[in-house]
Amino acid sequence: MPVTDQLSVTAALHQRRSIRKFTDQPVDPALLQDIFAAAQRAPSGGNLQPWQATLLTGDPWQAVQDAVAARLAMGRAGYEPEYDIYPKGLTDPWEARRFGVGEGLYAALGIPREDKAGRLAQFVENYRGFGAPVMLFLHCSRIMGPPQWADMGMWLQSVMLLLVEAGLASCPQECWAMYGRTVRQALALDDDQILFTGLAIGYADADAAVNQWPVPRVAPNDVIDWQGF
Repeated sequence: MPVTDQLSVTAALHQRRSIRKFTDQPVDPALLQDIFAAAQRAPSGGNLQPWQATLLTGDPWQAVQDAVAARLAMGRAGYEPEYDIYPKGLTDPWEARRFGVGEGLYAALGIPREDKAGRLAQFVENYRGFGAPVMLFLHCSRIMGPPQWADMGMWLQSVMLLLVEAGLASCPQECWAMYGRTVRQALALDDDQILFTGLAIGYADADAAVNQWPVPRVAPNDVIDWQGF
């Protein structure tokens, strides 16, 4: 991907958000190839570059949606989590942040707490990638540990910022790991692979309220302890 001065890293960080309604506009595969080539500059401990990804569109992407939909219909009996997405016994301030962002999302959609059917319908949209025409599934060898998972996160952030630079949007979706075995089977991944996350990719529906509400961030001094300054 050629270097341009059209968008700074700071601007890309401010513009990036998790998009929850995409248009059906297709994505140029050549553009994606450029983005992934640039993302390979992401750092990794020992230069392991542990990330592996499977990119889907069209019928293969629909096949994954269909396979997971069958598990969704089973309710909790259909769960097959790859890992705990959130820590067990999550406490404040983290639980408050998680609860707050969920309520903000439903408020933007006009879905009150008592509308269980409406909230469930919105939840199911996760497993349609919110209408994104492209889905990336990020996975790695099971021999990898927490440092390499951190490396995958740095690669993923690089991809998301490069997507913004290219005029595209995304939504990282760890929710797919709730049905890890089914997704891995649909992708024909060996059992030595573990599914980390999905990343919905496409063009944002700029007019959708769900893509406009302000997502709060804590102040830097809430998370940084300055010493010796």
